[in-house]
Amino acid sequence: MEKRSIILFLILATVIVIAASAFGGMVLAHARDSNKPQASEFGPGPRTSANGLYVATLQGAKTLEPRTMYTLKVIVSDAATQPISDASIAIGGGMPEHGHGLPTRPRVTKNLGNGWYAISGLRFNMGGWWELKLAITSPAGTDTVTFNLQV
Repeated sequence: MEKRSIILFLILATVIVIAASAFGGMVLAHARDSNKPQASEFGPGPRTSANGLYVATLQGAKTLEPRTMYTLKVIVSDAATQPISDASIAIGGGMPEHGHGLPTRPRVTKNLGNGWYAISGLRFNMGGWWELKLAITSPAGTDTVTFNLQV
């Protein structure tokens, strides 16, 4: 009976190792094969939101360095370039090629008026391709703008 238990344990351990290796390979393949945007898609914008409701442009640091805390400004307008002064903005993002999010929780800290908002608490912990995603909500609706940034 003891020999049978050892054999079952070895078979189970082998299956777990094979499954973990296959899953890890899929994760790494996905990270390597991320659809990195063209160079023209990088930078502070202007960027049109996914459904065309908004246009947003970042303003702040000329270059972004790792391990530095940033406060940036963003101007948000509608598709007709009219400033959106009553928006709610949620911020997210991460490194698509590495599969992790932002190391901090940036947020809008001030509505500066006339479509301008201050985003504080933004930090990138390493160099590479980062996405900064703004989920913008106003009476016009909710839409997302993605900024591709090279740190």
